[in-house]
Amino acid sequence: MPHMSSKKAPANSTASGNSSTVDLFHAASGKATSKELDRIDQLFHAYSSSSSGIINPEGIESLCSDLEVDHTDVRILMLAWKMQADKQGYFTLDEWRTGFKALRADSILKMKKALLDIEKEVRRSNFSDFYEYAFRYSQTEEKQKNIDIESICLLLDLVLGSQSRTQVDALIHEYLKIQTDYKVINMDQWMGFYRFCNEISFPDFSNYDPDHAWPLILNNFID
Repeated sequence: MPHMSSKKAPANSTASGNSSTVDLFHAASGKATSKELDRIDQLFHAYSSSSSGIINPEGIESLCSDLEVDHTDVRILMLAWKMQADKQGYFTLDEWRTGFKALRADSILKMKKALLDIEKEVRRSNFSDFYEYAFRYSQTEEKQKNIDIESICLLLDLVLGSQSRTQVDALIHEYLKIQTDYKVINMDQWMGFYRFCNEISFPDFSNYDPDHAWPLILNNFID
């Protein structure tokens, strides 16, 4: 019986085949990503102003209506955080893409689910970053460093109220709204409120030490 030798495909042939498969995969993936981005852009243009090319407060209200949430819902602020939106009440196309590409949301139905996902993300692992962002996002003027007391009370209730209700109510109604020493709040004081609600025993303040670099406003609140 004649000897049958097994022949192997040339190495470069195998490599060429693998390369072609990878190229096809990347091409298909690229097309899918491109289509997803097109749908994200189409949604943006459904709410953006034709004159300015950005989503303005009216557009955000329309978006909220379609998402079936109130425009004052904290999840809309969380959505702005996910986009890293710079100006309160406005979304640019780049910001919109940043948020919804990360969320893989290219339809209203997916956006509704995305709101739930954002809230879980914020509550579980990114609340401090979100809390700080909320202050910056609420600064409506260029180079603004402070926010007036009335706005701070609303923001504090919106951002922190659901998880620290007793402390927030005490801060707002038993101090901030009735005191006369402070007309505005800065970032250091704002972050101090967050630390206070997370670290200090309430209502006895038993572990509060005024020497531990707390903002003076909190010393005044406790006194």
